[in-house]
Amino acid sequence: MSEFETVIGLEVHVELLTKTKLFCGCSAAFGAEQNTQICPVCLALPGGALPLLNKSAVEYTIKAALALNCKVAPQIAFDRKNYFYADLPKGFQISQFFYPMGTDGFVELHINGETKNIGIRQLHLEEDTGKLSHIGGIISSSHSRVDFNRAGVPLMEIVSAPDLRSAEEARLFLQKLRTILCYLGVSDCKMEEGSMRCDANISLRPAGRSELGNKTELKNMNSFRSVFRGIEYEVERQRAVLLSGGSVIPETRHWDEAKGLTRAMRSKFVSADYRCFPDPNVPPYPAAQKWIEEIKNTIPELPDARYRRFIEEYSLPAYDAEVLTASKELADFYDSVLSCYNEPKAVSNWIMSELLGLLNEAGVEIGESKIKPQPLGKLLQMVGEHKISGKMAKIVFAEMFATGADPALIIEKNGLCQISDEDTLSQIIGTVLANNPKSVEDYRSGKKKALSFLMGQIMQETKGQANPQMVNALLQNKLSS
Repeated sequence: MSEFETVIGLEVHVELLTKTKLFCGCSAAFGAEQNTQICPVCLALPGGALPLLNKSAVEYTIKAALALNCKVAPQIAFDRKNYFYADLPKGFQISQFFYPMGTDGFVELHINGETKNIGIRQLHLEEDTGKLSHIGGIISSSHSRVDFNRAGVPLMEIVSAPDLRSAEEARLFLQKLRTILCYLGVSDCKMEEGSMRCDANISLRPAGRSELGNKTELKNMNSFRSVFRGIEYEVERQRAVLLSGGSVIPETRHWDEAKGLTRAMRSKFVSADYRCFPDPNVPPYPAAQKWIEEIKNTIPELPDARYRRFIEEYSLPAYDAEVLTASKELADFYDSVLSCYNEPKAVSNWIMSELLGLLNEAGVEIGESKIKPQPLGKLLQMVGEHKISGKMAKIVFAEMFATGADPALIIEKNGLCQISDEDTLSQIIGTVLANNPKSVEDYRSGKKKALSFLMGQIMQETKGQANPQMVNALLQNKLSS
């Protein structure tokens, strides 16, 4: 047994897919020229208009809270979180300190064939800060630049309980959380664009103990790979400190992706340092139960429900169901193909092996695929009806992926129709047997390898278009007569 137990909690910040910012009408779109999506409200200029709450942002946050099995707060209230940093124009952040939108939820993980619930301590809505660019690197920068386009964008913070026990569990939790939020349509969760950001609180304690050890907060992890590598490194660093008799210093550390290590940034704040108090410019609103129920009714079938349905309704293996429900687009694609060709396992095999293989090779998402569900269902129907062989279907599939053409047109253009007429096949088999008397004699004297040779000759004669199952049955029947 390991001498230490790893304890990890994640703080995940997710930008919401609203058209405008949380308290003003500035665009929240990503990628605009620096400092062009700003106004007196999000810059906190003197004499600016008072903040006006974005209703869509609140609805998205409530929807996420419900999907994550949280209790929704009876009122919507905002507080001022006071601290001073260059990316915070007001000198405070409008957040939800006292009444977070959701509390006491959980996310269900499937780990090594077992189910584990990871607690959600709270989920709250706040405004995002500006973005700093450190010239020369965050640790030794010569100067920094700030872009306030992001300041005021609706930001949802999701704080997990310290239930994660490894870097791999943290990665799986983050991926599952991203999947749920994408299913809901409340965020695009693009880590590379900063719309999903993750900080990790990491500590070690002697195995078997319940009290927590000193923790460090790890920042700058902008991919699932970074989350895994950063946490693994920090766990090993803390283990080495403890084994040498030292103490872990509570601090915020920076993950250096290029060098694969963490560096100290600053000592840890405690909540009292923020001097939070209710924001006088944003009055509290009651969260009417009828409104919450209306929001709840807009929640689509979520990944866990879909995962169970795919297993129960379609008799899919758990692995297939997990892969297919990893994104809403992929699960929708699968369901759509089944509406055209109702063979769940066959469709799953084609999507998981052929389609995902080509998508990964091309570096594109399912939504960008030129192959659409109905044409794929049509192709698989032809395979099921033995109009083309599986080998031919893969040729057709590759051209469909490249061009988006209809499978029937590809088959006709390339002369790929399978020969399944018994009289035609019987004539071809008779000709091949007549031309290969030695192989016929070998087979009848017990040399079964001769059958493969004869099959090959028949397939060559038909340019690979003969139905292999029919050929095998007819050939053996003729050889035994």
